[in-house]
Amino acid sequence: MAGASLMDTLFQRTLEDLIKGLRQQLIGEPAFISKAMEEIRREIKSTDLSIKSTALLKLSYLSSLHFYDMSFADFHALEVLSSPRFAHKKIAYHAISLCFHDTTPVLLLITNHLRKDLTSTNEYEVSLSLQCLSKIANVDLARDLTPEIFTLLSSSKVHVRKQAIGVVLRVFEKYPDAVRVCFKRLVENLESSDPQIVSAIVGVFCELASKDPRSYLPLAPEFYRILVDSRNNWVLIKVLKIFAQLAPLEPRLAKRVVEPICDYMRRTVAKSLLFECVRTVVSGLSDYESAMKLAVVKIREFLLDDDPNLKYLGLQALSTVAQKHLWAVLENKEIVIKSLSDVDPTIKVESLRLVMEMVSETNVAEISKVLLNYALKSDPEFCNWIIGSILSTCSGNVYGMIVDFDWYASLLGEMSRIPHCQKGEEIENQLIDIGLRVRDVRPQLVHVGRDLLIDPALLGNPFLHRILSAAAWVSGEYVEFSRNPFELVEALLQPRTSLLPPAIRAIYIQSAFKVLTFCLLTYLLQRESTASSSWPDNLQSGVPSSDLYESLADLSVGNGASATVTPGEVSPSASLEKNNFSHESIVNLLNVVELALSPLSGSHDVEILERALNVLGFIDLIKEKVLNSSAHKENSSEGKEVEVAEIVQLMHDAFSEELGPVSVSAQERVPLPDGLILKENLIDLEAICGDIGLPSPNSFSFDSTSYEETVGISLSNLEIKEGLEQSNESTSLLAEHRKRHGLYYLPSDKSETISNDYPPANDPRSQDIATDDTNDLIKFAEQSFAPRRKPSHTKPRPVVVKLDDGDEMPIVTKKPDPKDDSLSDAVRDVLLGSETIIGTSSQSNLSDKPSSKRKGKEKQNRDLHLELKENLVDDGNPSSRRSKHHSHEKERRHKSPRKKNAEERRDNGRKEKQKSSHLHGRHRQRADEPSNVSAQIAVIPDFLL
Repeated sequence: MAGASLMDTLFQRTLEDLIKGLRQQLIGEPAFISKAMEEIRREIKSTDLSIKSTALLKLSYLSSLHFYDMSFADFHALEVLSSPRFAHKKIAYHAISLCFHDTTPVLLLITNHLRKDLTSTNEYEVSLSLQCLSKIANVDLARDLTPEIFTLLSSSKVHVRKQAIGVVLRVFEKYPDAVRVCFKRLVENLESSDPQIVSAIVGVFCELASKDPRSYLPLAPEFYRILVDSRNNWVLIKVLKIFAQLAPLEPRLAKRVVEPICDYMRRTVAKSLLFECVRTVVSGLSDYESAMKLAVVKIREFLLDDDPNLKYLGLQALSTVAQKHLWAVLENKEIVIKSLSDVDPTIKVESLRLVMEMVSETNVAEISKVLLNYALKSDPEFCNWIIGSILSTCSGNVYGMIVDFDWYASLLGEMSRIPHCQKGEEIENQLIDIGLRVRDVRPQLVHVGRDLLIDPALLGNPFLHRILSAAAWVSGEYVEFSRNPFELVEALLQPRTSLLPPAIRAIYIQSAFKVLTFCLLTYLLQRESTASSSWPDNLQSGVPSSDLYESLADLSVGNGASATVTPGEVSPSASLEKNNFSHESIVNLLNVVELALSPLSGSHDVEILERALNVLGFIDLIKEKVLNSSAHKENSSEGKEVEVAEIVQLMHDAFSEELGPVSVSAQERVPLPDGLILKENLIDLEAICGDIGLPSPNSFSFDSTSYEETVGISLSNLEIKEGLEQSNESTSLLAEHRKRHGLYYLPSDKSETISNDYPPANDPRSQDIATDDTNDLIKFAEQSFAPRRKPSHTKPRPVVVKLDDGDEMPIVTKKPDPKDDSLSDAVRDVLLGSETIIGTSSQSNLSDKPSSKRKGKEKQNRDLHLELKENLVDDGNPSSRRSKHHSHEKERRHKSPRKKNAEERRDNGRKEKQKSSHLHGRHRQRADEPSNVSAQIAVIPDFLL
């Protein structure tokens, strides 16, 4: 390509021009950017590095702020990187950091560029290359550039050495064998007198120790020295994070560090350092009572602070303390309860989590009562946080905290009536689950379900539809516990059920079918007859009289007219008296069912249509038998009566089999039939189906646009028409419903006109949940949170069915990253001295003796390490303290052999390096070396002394 002309260079649009042009574009910004991208694509191909670097800079801006792809400029960025000018290198490194990743094709071409800049005498070029390497390093780059990183770890320029220490994290992550090269020099930087170096190296070890703290126990003396000597709060915070992870692994170390940490808690005025000290004590030093009492005092200071951030941190620390020291929470219970009304949502959630930590079998009812009161006067989001917390806590361990399941069933009903409740799915699952697991709670569940079903105002709340679905299922499945099954049928088939989704309305119809079958069978069994020989054996209570038979005949034939029943002929609730299974009540029950389901025989939803036709078909079958029998009454009356009873008994038996909980892994234990091949996906579905179009999610219902276009009728119009047809029936039934169930309706204002629509849902504030006074709640909470004995007169806990293979979802444990394991093994090998440090001839300074600058501190540091070792060995026994002097002498006697062994290992390492032809040798475990390196006793390495 020809060189760039002078005009191209002079009139090239700079980044400043691009930004100004973007800001002036009130409209048409995409078009402006598209034009700019065309210019960049043309300019970046120029042979002039100035033009190319400017184009690359503009492209980096558009990629960062407008997310334009710049992968096409990978090779051009390398060309700019080869420029000797620092300004061009800076632009290139920035672009490479944005667009290069592990799969970039030209990534291997940058290795020599990075190696050249890492060994440059210009510290700014070294800094740029280190910054880029920390973002794009992969396995190959980390392996090839480890020698250069090792050299920079001892650079005399503080800025360069600090960045090299930070890059080590990325290099260790990608190439764990780099630990055998760089780790010793990394540890040597812990002795640096420069605060920037110490801050950087402590930050690196804090990140490394968070992945596998046990591997870094041998470095405890160095961390302890920094903890005692440092005056930099940032460094102290990082060291405290390290000791919070190391202290639980070594009790002797915890005994050593607890006093310095307590001193910092007493003296410091920095809130950040104080909180880190508190968190270290409550997480790793909770066995020391004096330290815990001091930490709780400081936590209370956080809780009383006006700053919401500090208050949140105090609640978070108190949550950690609550696991082992409940007394700390009881001392601050007033603050915790008041925090539930805080304006900060994070504080409210944290205080709620803390309250749930204190729940037990003895106080779960009282605490739930307090929390529901807060839910009533809270915003919708926090209200659902409270409801969700109660549900998850009470259902934990298969309802292990619940003793009184009748109370819990009532609690679920109260939650359903809270105005902001949006936990319908969770409440639905638990209503069904406890019904399947606990037999004794089924009567109460049916009572709770009846209260929910009979209130028509709840049908208008879409968040309660799932709960109403569970209430309908429970009422139908356990109808034998109902006090008035006729009332259940009326509630399940009331006009406002048209507001329910089709799937839930189908459950309503199916439950009404179950209740209808139960009522018919109960009526048959209650009518005794002397002619029991002609009836089925399973009707053990005798045979029914002809009352039902004659009533059905009257229903079928009428007065010589059609069998259709008009709304005015029979009052839907005229004879539905409680527990009155007379022939009049059965006839009215059949009329109510047929009246409610007949319009649904033309429904456009297949689930509603199928279930409605099933019920209507069942009624028609009985009527047909009765009608045929009436025509030939003198011949086959008795046989038809038996046939009707058999039909009712058969249908009831179909519903009477008890259901139980099913394990989530039950399907996996079902053996596959021979010859059945299951594939992981439906990749062959297109080949099998051919040209057949795949159905849409709503295709199984006729409620689709294509259907409307086919028949030329809008389904919404059909629904409106169907609703108008039912409106007259709804109006006539509404007055009777108000009269019979007036307690569920709110009194309407006199100024408002009386409407035929139903009133809004009942306000649960009128229920006796708890007082709204916060002070009363705190007094009540004092009694609730205080542990007390279980009363001896309480009824025993009912049996809860549990599955043999567990009731929780299987927990998939994430396999540890093999890179993390390799990194930990390499660190242990270096610290425990079980492997020689492998390197090349260019890395011979690994075994160099300490510089003259550090020789003056060598004796002082060695004394510090020996003193800490003696204190770690001293576990509190008097015999250990008496033998301290002998232990010290023994340490001195073995010092020379240790140095001799260290020199032998260095010699072996040099010989190994001469034999190896590879840049970095792989670590191989010796045959006589124990395989479990983590189980070895943590020993302070020689190069730390």
